Amino acid sequence: MFGIVRPCRHRLGEQLSAAWMAHLCGLCLALRREHGQFARIVTNYDGLLVSVLTEAQAAPEGRGRRRAGPCPLRGMRGASVARGEGARLAAAVSLVLAAAKVRDHAHDGDGLLARRPLAAAAQRVATHWDEAGRRTGAEVGFDTAVLFDAVDRQTGIEALAGPGTPLLAVTEPTETATAAAFGYTAVLAGRPCNVEPLTEAGRFFGRLAHLLDAVEDRDADAASGAWNPLAATGTDLLEARRLAEDALHGIRLALRAADFTDGRLVHRLLVHELRTSVGRAFGGWACSHAAPEAARAPGGPYAPGRPGAPGAGPQPPPHRDRRGLLAGCLVWAGLACTCQLCCCEHEDPWSRERRDGWCHSCSDCGNCADCGNCCSCGNGEDDGGCCDCNCDCNC
Repeated sequence: MFGIVRPCRHRLGEQLSAAWMAHLCGLCLALRREHGQFARIVTNYDGLLVSVLTEAQAAPEGRGRRRAGPCPLRGMRGASVARGEGARLAAAVSLVLAAAKVRDHAHDGDGLLARRPLAAAAQRVATHWDEAGRRTGAEVGFDTAVLFDAVDRQTGIEALAGPGTPLLAVTEPTETATAAAFGYTAVLAGRPCNVEPLTEAGRFFGRLAHLLDAVEDRDADAASGAWNPLAATGTDLLEARRLAEDALHGIRLALRAADFTDGRLVHRLLVHELRTSVGRAFGGWACSHAAPEAARAPGGPYAPGRPGAPGAGPQPPPHRDRRGLLAGCLVWAGLACTCQLCCCEHEDPWSRERRDGWCHSCSDCGNCADCGNCCSCGNGEDDGGCCDCNCDCNC
């Protein structure tokens, strides 16, 4: 699940976490329903922003939810998931951009794709995803030609880029593609007044995504000899950081100009979480939850708060809605195969109690101090209601 917006439940809070998961599952299921099980592999954190934006602008009666059945990625639990045109647009965009990413890796001969048979197979998969994305885009009225044009131009721009080439010339195709997708959410939601500000937000988001991807891959690309926009153009990290901060500011201003029926999740993801992503990419981000979470890691039965630990209070009665032995084993196998046992919060296969992953450390988790980074209330200014709990940052 690639993407630069990777929030955690500590920062989102219970309500917004549930909404975010509804969009993530909605995108995944839209891909499965229209393009088969294998297409679900293109589910990504940034693609679901299209679904989030569409719903945030829609009238209350236009917000679609449906009940989905058990899934191994949810610990075999059902869930309320997003549905409708926003999820389908997100699926179309994700397919096209994932196809471009696969082609790029095949062209560079990354990893296993250095082998010709595997590279050829990857190219066939990318072609299939292109066609699927074009078809779904047409069904929701979105012309994916702008995405294909951006992908084609990106290759030519990278081939010509060299020392002294403006970095923004390299990020332009990505900016154009994301601007088109973000802007079209206003059309789907019936909010034509939002087309311009969301197009602008998408342009800055595309710039930021390209920049952060380049920063995070900088060392690995240098080691492997792969092309990297920072190295190719001679751009240092200080200038890259300046451009990233400028993009953050542009997104914030663009969102302020848009009209949402419920913009809390949009604000949380595209203002607060993007700032966290920048901090993560450039370093210097610390997790305020790491210490308490580490205390609950496996192997510490006498950690504070555990039954029998010194100072532990009375324990709640055990959860009685237990699974049977065989059902629990099947769920455990699903959690293990999808890495949730070691990496994610999950439901215990037998007791159904909430558990943290074995190696859970929430390494990119921040605290509520970042609320002041987006809101001007700390300076005595009004930022359009950002700090009146609309952002649900639990400050």
